[in-house]
Amino acid sequence: MTVSRLERLISLMNVLHDSPRPLSAQELRGRVSGYPDNDASFRRQFERDKDELRELGVVLEMATVPASDPPVTGYRIDPRQLFAPMAELEADELEALSMAAAVVGFTGDSSRRAMFKLGVSATTATRRAELADDPNLETLFSAVIDRRRVRFVYRDEQREVDPYRIQFARGRWYLCGMDHGRGALRWYRVSRMSTQVSADAPGTSDPPSAPLSELTLDPWALPGDHAPMEAEVWFDPVAAAGIRDELPGADVVSEDASGLVIRLKVHNREGFRSWLLSFLDRAEVLSPPDLRDDMAKWLEGFSVDARRSS
Repeated sequence: MTVSRLERLISLMNVLHDSPRPLSAQELRGRVSGYPDNDASFRRQFERDKDELRELGVVLEMATVPASDPPVTGYRIDPRQLFAPMAELEADELEALSMAAAVVGFTGDSSRRAMFKLGVSATTATRRAELADDPNLETLFSAVIDRRRVRFVYRDEQREVDPYRIQFARGRWYLCGMDHGRGALRWYRVSRMSTQVSADAPGTSDPPSAPLSELTLDPWALPGDHAPMEAEVWFDPVAAAGIRDELPGADVVSEDASGLVIRLKVHNREGFRSWLLSFLDRAEVLSPPDLRDDMAKWLEGFSVDARRSS
């Protein structure tokens, strides 16, 4: 029986994930279908598979196989660190990921196949929750593995993207890739893709030429149309308590009885403005002057429009 490259990678990930100890290359050769019989060809294919898993963000642990003499290098995947970018997830996000890993609880074949393409093992999963069936997930997972360029409509614009990474965060799936229309890396929320994703032939997507940017869900840090700027923002003592919890790593300029001043790097002015307005009069932009003026002009324009409509 012919085993596809995708099936071999899935099988390799599941064997590494389920093993309680490191497995040697020869042990993996015997447990994973699809490797060539020739020794030299096997070694080349196994090295390529390891590189592909690392490019997908899978953390491969290397250690000596127990009781091997002479020592033999073995491999395994720690279930707690299946994907490196997810290591910083909060407890509720880890819970959501645990639910997503319960493949047997998914509705629809495409969701089930998509999770297997992600490489999450279902052997120890418990039925926890159901995930809405989204055929785009399967297409995107395959596109990342097979390096297929993808096309979809996002925010009413046609996008052409080389897909690099799929990441689960705060209960949602995100795609990272090179947007050819913008000539830059972008993150896309999968549920906001308003059309079915189409994928080109395997090998049509170029690999990343630089380290991938980390996913950020902070509205001021999302890519914007203006050059990034350093902003100092004041919060009164009531709002400051929430800010310390929301932004534990914030750059604190000052903190006293009058409130808290933090420094943020603002990439997206609209996102920053929407976030700051949620604090009403408990927050204020201190600098830079043009960002402060921009906020004041927007509020003045909003006030005029509100009076006209009343």
